[in-house]
Amino acid sequence: MEQAISRRNRGWRRLIAPKGRVCYIRDGARRVAVSLNVALILTVWPAARGGPMAFWLRQMNRSNRTDHIRITSHPEPGGKPRFPIRWGGARARERGPVIGTVSRPGDRNAIGSHGGCYALYRALAVSAGALDPIRRPDLTNTDPAVSIGPFPQWSEPDRIVSLDPWGHVAAQVFRAEIAAGADIRPTIAVSKARLDLHEMQSALAAGRLKADGEIVRRNGSMAVAKIAIDPVWYLPGIAQRFGCAETVLRRTLFEQTAGMFPELVTRPDMQVFLPPIGGTTIYLIGDVKKLADPATKITCRVHDECNGSDVFGSDICTCRPYLIHGIEECARGVQAGGLGIIVYNRKEGRALGEVTKFLVYNARKRQQGGDVASAYFERTECVAGVQDARFQQLMPDALHWLGVRRIDRFVSMSDMKYDALVGQGIEVLERVALPDELIPADAHVEMAAKKAAGYFSPAPPAPAEVADTTGRSLDKY
Repeated sequence: MEQAISRRNRGWRRLIAPKGRVCYIRDGARRVAVSLNVALILTVWPAARGGPMAFWLRQMNRSNRTDHIRITSHPEPGGKPRFPIRWGGARARERGPVIGTVSRPGDRNAIGSHGGCYALYRALAVSAGALDPIRRPDLTNTDPAVSIGPFPQWSEPDRIVSLDPWGHVAAQVFRAEIAAGADIRPTIAVSKARLDLHEMQSALAAGRLKADGEIVRRNGSMAVAKIAIDPVWYLPGIAQRFGCAETVLRRTLFEQTAGMFPELVTRPDMQVFLPPIGGTTIYLIGDVKKLADPATKITCRVHDECNGSDVFGSDICTCRPYLIHGIEECARGVQAGGLGIIVYNRKEGRALGEVTKFLVYNARKRQQGGDVASAYFERTECVAGVQDARFQQLMPDALHWLGVRRIDRFVSMSDMKYDALVGQGIEVLERVALPDELIPADAHVEMAAKKAAGYFSPAPPAPAEVADTTGRSLDKY
């Protein structure tokens, strides 16, 4: 029998010798004791990958295998989640917490993990031995610095689908569950800050702003509440916004991330997804309590990230000038008794990424005829396959979360943003264009192209403006 077993399992597992009714099977460098009956059963089939011997050894060694990876991509038959999510619940407890823990798999009720794109850096920290993989955060004294909501939009059907409206109070509402070991984490953090922008000093010197000692200091710094939001996608609602079936959305997300999240297609019971993308930051200027007053006049700028301009001042686009103009308009509105809102979305390069954006810059500058407004969007489409991937359908959610139903002054020329807001039931009374004197030298190409494409402008561009506007070539930098 020993020889038979050895032949059937040659090169993988080998029976050493029977001793009474106990056999010893060689498992790598170890000897594993099994009953004779088990040994006989395991000889009936070859020890191929996934065969009975492999299955039996995996089951036997599960608890003491430190390198064991358990795939939980299918729901437990008849199982019920410990923390169910009822999206649109009128109270945090009714809705339930969003849990993307990696330390307590049985508590998970969302696809993905907390931290958005930074979850990968957490993995690096664990790999380097700098972070305990099952450590839970100590949330002492992390409560919101100012109170936000609740607002009716939080429970209105399909109003908010891309963030967790209760994400900033999770640590307080579910304090007992956290103390009992549940890994429940906030997806929104609310703090306070001062913005120190040199352009505000220029606005004070020019008399466009006045120091009031409360919102705008004499040195131009401004007091704000700032809010960081990680994306939390309710997949049925996301699919509805984009006009597709949820199954199509799930499959496409699975395929276009190269199978990174198998639960998208194997766990229809999980309807919440924590995508590994950048989030949103909101800056509130003025008295936050005024959000609850429908008579409050709101000045708002919705801005999509542009590292080159926003941070480094690149003059090929209007991003930083428009952002600063929006902040100044918000401050002016606050001093007139209103409230200012800046929504800053991580959608670098029209959500195509900075590498794609720089490739487009090169293509624009090197094309025959130079960097002309008439080919502005065409160059992007040639490189990326699409002119713009921001698709602003999800953008209004941040304003719904703030309870906003009307924007008195919208500091934006974007038709996509305006259409998204109005389409989601937010009234826009006035649109504020970027003054011509704030357009950087090499950004006139962008501005002429956008006006010609339908962006808001007090006056439509003349045909000659589009045809004759040319940016500098690469050898002129």
